[in-house]
Amino acid sequence: MSIVGTQIKDEPMGLTAERLRDDLDALARIEPRYAAALAQVGYPEPRSRPKGYTTLFRTIVGQQVSFKAADAVWAKLEAAFGTLEDPKRILDASDEGLRACGLSRQKQSYARSLAGLVASRELPLEALPDDDEAAIALLTQVKGIGRWSAEVYLLFAEGRRDIWPAGDLAVQVDVGNVLGLAERPSEAQVRALAEPWRPYRGAAAIFAWHHYKTPTI
Repeated sequence: MSIVGTQIKDEPMGLTAERLRDDLDALARIEPRYAAALAQVGYPEPRSRPKGYTTLFRTIVGQQVSFKAADAVWAKLEAAFGTLEDPKRILDASDEGLRACGLSRQKQSYARSLAGLVASRELPLEALPDDDEAAIALLTQVKGIGRWSAEVYLLFAEGRRDIWPAGDLAVQVDVGNVLGLAERPSEAQVRALAEPWRPYRGAAAIFAWHHYKTPTI
């Protein structure tokens, strides 16, 4: 394993396909309605992202814009500043330079917040606490990174098995569909419903996004 800036390389990322299948099989034994849903649409593909600063920076760049627009902004940032793995490049950049790449004033603030916390080691992305809530608390110190973004980072980049983004609309809709509920459950209800699914809630979330997008007959 080598480390460039704050980005960790050559390290397994996210829930592997094997772990994801095993966890979903375990979930299906706990809740038979998930066994039926699995039989209907099959297993999802793993979702993973690189661990570290650039993934969170890309999260900020991609907020409230299309994938295509986010990719265009990222390409301009790389052209202007070279490798973006070093947060000091953003800290040293001018507002005008960042704006020319397509970052709004708000996103500049978010990007500098992230870069500052990583550069100062206040946000140790290579060594976040093992406790999920403590890790979420650290990540949400960053301006523009809310609980959902923190949870998705921990699920996709760190492969934490019991992360449960209950505030996600698609997760709420799909849990309601799988369980046969008359109405979409609230975030609080989704959290309560999923308590018996520990420690497999991360796999349940990945399956929810998969099942939600898969047409069924």
